[in-house]
Amino acid sequence: MGVVVSFEERESGQSGIEPLVALTREDMERVNAMILSRTGSDVTMIPEVANHLISSGGKRLRPMLTLAMASLCGYEGEGHVKLAASVEFMHTATLLHDDVVDESDMRRGKLAARMLWGNEASVLVGDFLLGQAFRMMVEVGSLRALDILSTAAAVIAEGEVLQLSVAKNTETTEDEYLSVIRGKTAELFAAACEVGPVIAGSSKANDAACRSYGLNLGIAFQLIDDALDYGGVAAKLGKNTGDDFREGKITLPVVLSFRRGTDEERAFWKRTLQDGEIRDGDLEQARALMRSHRALEDTIERARHYAKMAKDALGLFPASPMKQALNDAVDFCVARAH
Repeated sequence: MGVVVSFEERESGQSGIEPLVALTREDMERVNAMILSRTGSDVTMIPEVANHLISSGGKRLRPMLTLAMASLCGYEGEGHVKLAASVEFMHTATLLHDDVVDESDMRRGKLAARMLWGNEASVLVGDFLLGQAFRMMVEVGSLRALDILSTAAAVIAEGEVLQLSVAKNTETTEDEYLSVIRGKTAELFAAACEVGPVIAGSSKANDAACRSYGLNLGIAFQLIDDALDYGGVAAKLGKNTGDDFREGKITLPVVLSFRRGTDEERAFWKRTLQDGEIRDGDLEQARALMRSHRALEDTIERARHYAKMAKDALGLFPASPMKQALNDAVDFCVARAH
């Protein structure tokens, strides 16, 4: 079965993520150097496992956002580089942990670290990266930035546990699911964006605006991921399409399809996701049900809603190349399947 949803629509004037990459390139080179230096260890397995994922081609959007927001708010110091590296280490640690929890085989188009070194090594190297992240935060010397990122680490863990509590529960509501993704995905986007203005000594209004941008962008980002798992292309996802279905994950397309379905259709979702009884052809059936109830289209529409909120949050800031690049980055996140 082919792609269910067309992801070929581009927002008018979209420039992709290239302007943000260009404007943060010099600082990102310093962040990358910092990342490499901080993954060093006398324990050989630590840099091997860490660099397997760190060097696997992620766009490093979250640290870029930290650098961009610091620049947008006029920061001229050095601390944003260490904070951006901290954000990337936190993200990498969560990916290492997530792959163990989800029993994932692939990550960014490569074998997941756990498939090569085992679950124990993946979890422990993730812990090492978190430790290094907090060391860099302390070195920056901003108690407020440390508070934001350490709080984010706790909220992310809460989001992951909340996801476990609703796992395979087909009666999960949309509000419950949004609570999960606010914690496990959007919180790190929000924190990455908020620490920039904080170390710049910006106003509370600017701090809040940058945080709102990141939070809403993070929600939109995850909702698009949800839709792509059923309507995307494996080569572009860096993982197998249908992984969420096979793992019994309750995502927004499932929530919408279940709520809108007949008793017979709800029985299908309970059998496959709740009971784990997946048969040949079930993934295609799931896609067909989502198509008949417009679940993927409506998931994307909700993502666009949060994307608009992210853009509106930057309305406080005057026009500038960086502000435009941040708006372009929102469009990129919503149209990643191109």
